[in-house]
Amino acid sequence: MFTPGIWQALIVAMIVLLLFGTRLPSVMRSLGEGITEFKKGMKGTESDPNSRIEDQSE
Repeated sequence: MFTPGIWQALIVAMIVLLLFGTRLPSVMRSLGEGITEFKKGMKGTESDPNSRIEDQSE
């Protein structure tokens, strides 16, 4: 099977940067926010800890 070496990976990375360089920061930011939201969902924590107290008092 074909496994890319370091030079092939660098060439592909350069092409990706040339093609998507202007949009790459916004894509990475969105990816980071998505991962953060996913982790919050997996923990089951809410953004407002007081809302859980209000729910239990009713």
